[in-house]
Amino acid sequence: MSEPSTTTPGASPSPAAVPVLLLLVFLSLVGWGVVIPLLPFFATAFQAEAWQVTLMFSAYSAGQFMGELYWGRLSDRIGRKPVLLITVVASGLGYLALAFSPAIWVAIAVRLASGFFAGNISVIQGYIVDVTPPDKLAGRLGLIGSVFGVGFVVGPAIGGMMADPSQGAAGFRPPLILASALCALAVAGLLGFVRESRTGGRDTARGRNPLAALGEALRHPILARAFGVTALGFFASSAMWSVLGLWALARFGWGPRDMGLVMAATGVASASAQGLLSGIAVRRLGLGPTIVTGLVSASLCLFVMAAAPWGWMAVLFLTASVVGHAVWQPAATTIVSRATALDRQGAMLGAAGAAGALSRVAGPVAGGILFSAIGPWAPIAFAGLFMLPAAWLGWRAVEALRREAGG
Repeated sequence: MSEPSTTTPGASPSPAAVPVLLLLVFLSLVGWGVVIPLLPFFATAFQAEAWQVTLMFSAYSAGQFMGELYWGRLSDRIGRKPVLLITVVASGLGYLALAFSPAIWVAIAVRLASGFFAGNISVIQGYIVDVTPPDKLAGRLGLIGSVFGVGFVVGPAIGGMMADPSQGAAGFRPPLILASALCALAVAGLLGFVRESRTGGRDTARGRNPLAALGEALRHPILARAFGVTALGFFASSAMWSVLGLWALARFGWGPRDMGLVMAATGVASASAQGLLSGIAVRRLGLGPTIVTGLVSASLCLFVMAAAPWGWMAVLFLTASVVGHAVWQPAATTIVSRATALDRQGAMLGAAGAAGALSRVAGPVAGGILFSAIGPWAPIAFAGLFMLPAAWLGWRAVEALRREAGG
């Protein structure tokens, strides 16, 4: 799988191409994060149960699972730019559809479709791989992760500050309409500044089943472990994030503005960790120790957070866990890229994204069940527990990568 590719790069990117692509990553996180502080109030406006509200997370991630498998593979075949244009336009329409949803089940269906079109992160990663020298790849991928953190700031802040729960469902429309407008801005940037990065090898994925890349990866000694890190890591974190608004309301009585501020703090921490710490950690510690350190520290912080008696203490350890969770992600993506041929980057990065998305389907379901059946603390502690086997798989993936390189 990792033999040299015959794919040739397209035109060199314009100076504005990477910033535009980072805007697309930002929009993906805005779409995910804008809903977090609104979840308790979706429940009120639509008279929905907690498990129905968490289905909004699961539906979005289920759509992303399908989208990551489809769009990454398609971009290997027809190019990155047309796929990005299709997905961003559809995402903008999805925000508008969610803003005017009349009932919880319509909102869940809209989130499913929106997740499918938001499953384009692998296409963006593929573009970055196409135009980045190998020695700079981990840093560029860390930059993508840093923008994820900025999305964690802005998305929940938009949702928390612009929403007016007293207006019912109509009070959720302003932040969603703004997110749709940002998609229109991203389309203009794509048309004006992003050149196609691929000119050869586009037919390599023709005729493949979208699930074939996932099955291929699961049979590969390196990719199977790297995908396991992603799957377990995001399963754990999504179980926690999906109930965070409900947990904060039940535990400390926080409203959407409180949650917006908390999410802003965690977003700054995540952006700083991936933009600054992850690259330094990989250079000084290596891929394996970076993954283990990030996941184990995140796990321990979540255990403390679950038992925290004061709100400030919960926020402190939540923020520290976010830093640990952010640090390991570029390292895991770098393993996938190094173990994959150049003409299969879109497909395999898409399959890795799909593994994470599938985990984000199951994680909120597990979080909602634990929250309702055991108590608000249970999803937080559960998340910390599942990060530990992810750390072990990360170490094993790097060992397998080292053996292949040595062989």
